[in-house]
Amino acid sequence: MSGREGGKKKPLKAPKKDTKDLDEDDMAHKQKMKEQQKALQDAKAKASQKGPLVGGGIKKSGKK
Repeated sequence: MSGREGGKKKPLKAPKKDTKDLDEDDMAHKQKMKEQQKALQDAKAKASQKGPLVGGGIKKSGKK
């Protein structure tokens, strides 16, 4: 047994990602995705302001 085996092992370093050159199509796609994400968040905020749509479910009578 060597002394190096015990304890926590260091994780391997991930290689650096290359920076990509974005063309107009990629920029347009990113902009569209941002707009969709914003619209989704707005819809979630609007829906959370209101109460539940269906308050029903199974109704039980008080009799036993």
